[in-house]
Amino acid sequence: MKRTRRNHSAVFEAKVALAGLKGDKTLAELAERFEVHANRISQWKSQLQERASAVFATAAERGESAGPDVKELHAKSGQLAIALGRIGDARAKR
Repeated sequence: MKRTRRNHSAVFEAKVALAGLKGDKTLAELAERFEVHANRISQWKSQLQERASAVFATAAERGESAGPDVKELHAKSGQLAIALGRIGDARAKR
């Protein structure tokens, strides 16, 4: 019988990866405990190590802005209002 594919939550993956990084148990022991393959634990560990710096990065380091640019949003809404006005005029002439 074919086994269905399991999807793990990000919380579960982080928990397993942290347990793997501790180093107090072998990958085989962790694989048995969490019922996942040892290769999957190794992948999660490497992903955690690669992305750990993002947790402590500031918004400027991540390239995020504090919020949307209000001027840009107003300009876009004005363009849309003009476009809708033109569509309304074209329909009225028909």
